[in-house]
Amino acid sequence: MGINLGDVFPNFNADVFDPQEGAKSIKFHDWVGQDGWAILFSHPADYTPVCTTELGMANNMVDDFAKRKVKLIALSCDDVTSHQGWSKDVADFGGATKFNFPIIADPKRELAVQLGMLDPDERTAAGLPLTCRAVFIVGPDFKLKLSMLYPATTGRNFDELLRVVDSLQLTMYKKVATPANWTSGEKCMVLPTVKPEEVSSLFPKGVEVRTMPSGKGYMRFTPDPSK
Repeated sequence: MGINLGDVFPNFNADVFDPQEGAKSIKFHDWVGQDGWAILFSHPADYTPVCTTELGMANNMVDDFAKRKVKLIALSCDDVTSHQGWSKDVADFGGATKFNFPIIADPKRELAVQLGMLDPDERTAAGLPLTCRAVFIVGPDFKLKLSMLYPATTGRNFDELLRVVDSLQLTMYKKVATPANWTSGEKCMVLPTVKPEEVSSLFPKGVEVRTMPSGKGYMRFTPDPSK
């Protein structure tokens, strides 16, 4: 099982550890809220080294995501009590005074199976599969905008997640794409579907066409239209 780009993300019910309210239940779409974005990211297990660095980094970047109207929520196959205890280690490792976002408890692996997050090479001492390092970015229409899967041995780059959020939010509303290694404020690329007669009205800051050996004028650059 799994979920594809453009699919409406499942409106699942889950038990979570919430740093403000402790153990509670949520319904995912209600938790995301109207006009908001969310990043759901799984980790193999609590009290493990790479996972602690990842959630510690995410914890320190909550405000950066919040500025973009993005909520963070983590998930592993551990229970709520484990999440609560481990969150203190995570905050301490990151040099923070508190933990700032909820963690979903999925001990029955129901969500892990539904969302295709199980790692076949990582198992508990009892032989049960663990979750991989999955990332799902959900937009304000509750549709999946981006997904990535990392193995247990490779920690994620949360600066990259901020970068792709900037790209997703820009390209959702403007007729542009973002080139390789793009960061917010840099030149964007005009979509191939934009006709030449539409360019001046859509891109008042101008468009630069890069000459290519083929003679085709598809390499069209324009200043970041959000700036």
